[in-house]
Amino acid sequence: MDSLKIALLGYGKMGKEIETLALERGHSVILKINSKNKAELTIEALRKCDVAIEFSRPDSVMENINRCFEVNLPLVVGTTGWYAELENVKVLCARKEQTLLYASNFSVGVNIFFDINRKLALLMNKRNEYDVSITEIHHTEKLDKPSGTAISIANQVIESLHQKRKWVVDKESPDASELNIQTKREEGVIGVHEVHYHSPIDELIIQHKAFSRKGFAEGALLAAEYIYKRKGLFTMQDVLQ
Repeated sequence: MDSLKIALLGYGKMGKEIETLALERGHSVILKINSKNKAELTIEALRKCDVAIEFSRPDSVMENINRCFEVNLPLVVGTTGWYAELENVKVLCARKEQTLLYASNFSVGVNIFFDINRKLALLMNKRNEYDVSITEIHHTEKLDKPSGTAISIANQVIESLHQKRKWVVDKESPDASELNIQTKREEGVIGVHEVHYHSPIDELIIQHKAFSRKGFAEGALLAAEYIYKRKGLFTMQDVLQ
């Protein structure tokens, strides 16, 4: 495995967790950007790096993507809440022949959960006696609502469950065609995602609960190692195949 020179675009709790693991894996972190030193995010600084890992804020993502594309720097994006720009970014990545890997969640466990969620939705498509809802719980510092992971889960369900047409957030009485995502913010919660199938006689629940940020950091580093020396647009499904 190559030793990588990493730029961390976002140096909060996740960035620091990634840094610790990166050093343990023999990599070096040569650029660390947060809200206090954004002036250090220069073209010259990025050119010294092999790969960038982005865990900042939704309003900083596009600027960080454009800067990395400008210097042909492979980029892993873990920030959520910017996906309204995703289609434009896909076109830009292809046109400029750049390298980008994005994911709503880098945890290996969550990506296994995604596979289970898809298969369960297919099974439940013929069971009209069950209704489905999603619950996500995160720490009070999380800015976007619902979480990117919850949106990914909801979109997977809608693709397979024909009675659901769209997802809604915290709606007290959703229509039969609406998939409700209930959001909660609680102190100290890293991340919990649940899919509930409930009928008049029983309930089936699948759940993923994160105990620490280490799982997300490990996945982000795996992604960075994967895209180094590759070209194109990738997701965690490519990494875990």
